[in-house]
Amino acid sequence: MTILYFAWLRQKIGVGEETMIVPDEVKTVADLIQLLRRRGPHYREAFADLARVRVAVDQEHTDFDTPITTAAEVAFFPPVTGG
Repeated sequence: MTILYFAWLRQKIGVGEETMIVPDEVKTVADLIQLLRRRGPHYREAFADLARVRVAVDQEHTDFDTPITTAAEVAFFPPVTGG
């Protein structure tokens, strides 16, 4: 699975994209976030306040309960504001 990070998430984590083999027990976006948080302090900091994080699965905006078992891509980004 390809995981993309945008804006300040990319800055905190230190990469814009990574590919990982996701374990079978990771079934939702929330599960993936828990897995990523265990990867180290940069990930924990980036995902500390989920109210500041949005997600897209296979380029469709979604929520943290969305299944990812067949997903090819998950993207994390900050909320977009209009103006």
